[in-house]
Amino acid sequence: MDASRRRFLALAGASASLALWPRLPTFAGALRGNDDARFVVVLLRGGLDALHALPPLDDPDYVRLRRDLAVVDALPLSGGFGLHPSLAFASQLYASRQLLPIVAIAPPYRGRSHFEAQDNVESGGDASAHLQTGWLSRTSAAMTGTDALAVASVAPLSARGPGHVRTWSPPFADDVDPMMLERLKALYSNDRELAPVFADAMQRSSDMGASGAMRLPQAMQSAATFMRAPDGPRIAFVEDTGWDSHGGQAYQLKRKLGELDAGLRAFHDAAQPIWSKTVIAIVTEFGRTAAANGTGGTDHGTGGVAFLAGGAVRGGRIAGDWPGLSPSALFEGRDLHATTDLRSLFKGVLANHLGIARGTLDTSVFPDSANARPLTGLVG
Repeated sequence: MDASRRRFLALAGASASLALWPRLPTFAGALRGNDDARFVVVLLRGGLDALHALPPLDDPDYVRLRRDLAVVDALPLSGGFGLHPSLAFASQLYASRQLLPIVAIAPPYRGRSHFEAQDNVESGGDASAHLQTGWLSRTSAAMTGTDALAVASVAPLSARGPGHVRTWSPPFADDVDPMMLERLKALYSNDRELAPVFADAMQRSSDMGASGAMRLPQAMQSAATFMRAPDGPRIAFVEDTGWDSHGGQAYQLKRKLGELDAGLRAFHDAAQPIWSKTVIAIVTEFGRTAAANGTGGTDHGTGGVAFLAGGAVRGGRIAGDWPGLSPSALFEGRDLHATTDLRSLFKGVLANHLGIARGTLDTSVFPDSANARPLTGLVG
């Protein structure tokens, strides 16, 4: 078999089974006693619209600002909020007190650049800092002997630094164009050796769609499989793209929120041995404008939403300080005002779930962040 044929076979035959995936990272040190709490950070790159994922149904200004973009069929929660209908499994977690939405939250950065905001989230610095290392890596370094995992195509900023963070991604490349597979159909479908492999690749390509719809569920399942191992990482980072919703937002976020929901379910199902010890933080770099724009979407904003999920979460309620959507309450007259520093959320989980000392959090993990006090009552 020639090299090109072998390469195609390797790409097309990549299985969702971790046992068949090469380049698996190894993690040193078995967990002992109470040192087995797990923490996963999921970064939704592009700016998730908080008012679409968690619509404030009882806010009198919501429908006025959103018009036809308002989510009026949301799954009801407490406190006058609801979850987008695509978040059905998340709603089940909320009902079982394993999901905690945090409203009006954002990193200290207040600009509207995706790249600068994402760097701020991952570095853990203040609004003016341009740190070259990530807080996830610094957390790993602060927890002596603790490995971390980044499920990403390349090492993200969060994974760079003094800690031991391994980067891993599945070998089924994103650049395998479904149209290329279609054109190769005539060549491979009649080959006795390659036909079954090709058919499997075509089916998975169809399942994923051109947008990579299965990427987040696959990544979440992979993270859970690594983390549930006796010598697995205690900390993980998972990223997903495609959350920038300037136009056609209703359709786009229906699909993307469905992927997020499937990702939560995939992690939950694969992580049963450790689910009760796990906290998942789902965050984004900023929110969107409070009002809909003229193309059925929203533009870059400020205040957003975060979700904590997992068996160790004290959920079933709404956390954070809701500022309202009245004209006088909006940040710069256009955005949901951020009332909670995202670092306070991270610090609350790291302190109360992973046991990192406050002084270490204020100076090493999140430098010069003493004013960002850890949120309390997040975990059981």
